[in-house]
Amino acid sequence: MAFELKMTEQQAIDGLKSTYGTELTAADVRAFCAMNDIAYPTVTKKIQKYKIAKGKWNLEVTTKAVENIEKSFSAPAVQPTVQQNLIPDKDNTFVKFGSFTDVKKIIQSRIFYPTFITGLSGNGKTLSVEQACAQLGRELIRVNITIETDEDDLIGGFRLVDGATVWHNGPVIEALERGAILLLDEIDLASNKILCLQPILEGNGIFLKKIGRFVNPRAGFNVVATANTKGKGSDDGRFIGTNVLNEAFLERFPVTFEQEYPPVSVEKKILGGVATQNGVTDIKFLDKLVDWGDIIRKTFYDGGIDEIISTRRLVHIVRAYSIFNDKAKAIQVCVNRFDDETKQAFLELYDKVDADFELPNEKVVELPKKEN
Repeated sequence: MAFELKMTEQQAIDGLKSTYGTELTAADVRAFCAMNDIAYPTVTKKIQKYKIAKGKWNLEVTTKAVENIEKSFSAPAVQPTVQQNLIPDKDNTFVKFGSFTDVKKIIQSRIFYPTFITGLSGNGKTLSVEQACAQLGRELIRVNITIETDEDDLIGGFRLVDGATVWHNGPVIEALERGAILLLDEIDLASNKILCLQPILEGNGIFLKKIGRFVNPRAGFNVVATANTKGKGSDDGRFIGTNVLNEAFLERFPVTFEQEYPPVSVEKKILGGVATQNGVTDIKFLDKLVDWGDIIRKTFYDGGIDEIISTRRLVHIVRAYSIFNDKAKAIQVCVNRFDDETKQAFLELYDKVDADFELPNEKVVELPKKEN
């Protein structure tokens, strides 16, 4: 069917699509014009916005869309961390223990050697990596992993900046390009989306398919992962939300360190440093806290209780004591996170460990008397 001379833009598009599809060449348009007795310039003017190259049109992509895509891909990456110093600050209260020396040796070697550190909560896994980097003057990029963490969070993606769409490097790419240590914290909370890191864990760099660029790791780059489990989930339910990680993913970590809580002598040094930093001078209180925590842990390992006092929790108590200047209150507010039965058992145990300690009195709330 021949169109009228006054063909609308939509009629031209529909006619071309039905005859030649969405991708057109100049020969297609000329044939269409000859078939419908319409001037070539008339039709090309009507489909101008769909032109993608000389003598080529795509009726599903407008010229503006093409320009926006090209602008996005050619735009420079946003690098908000480039000008920042990513070397962690040294913690004067830090005391080395556990796997610290080994982790430090790996980082110091500058050899690509992905490392997995597992252990119960609050026993210094993350801190040991941070302080190893601090002592060695190495940059550290820490990523807290959750079930929602995906490729866009890790590798990067397009972001809207000042009205323009630009590529934004994710923390993994930043670490790769800077030769930094990439710390994947709580990696056992990850979903299978974490598998996007497979090529990186092989030391091969990664191809950024969204912008067509390959990123090679700079010398010194390494990956360290921390977790409360070994990537096999939490059978006892202590760490809800942890997942079973892909076996091939776990196999790409050559070594796994099992981080334990520090021995009593080391833990006393840790609390001593925190106490000095916070103006606490009651050394006897610190010793009692460590003894109390040690007894609780031994009972936990024997299966006598379901909860544990971590080194981090003892540090919380020392800091609370520096604020309230009240041992009973400091301990109580820091064990309130446990259920009532466990909290009471912990308080009563401390009462037995420290003869000078008095259990906090529960406040009795008097109800208003009813008027007769």
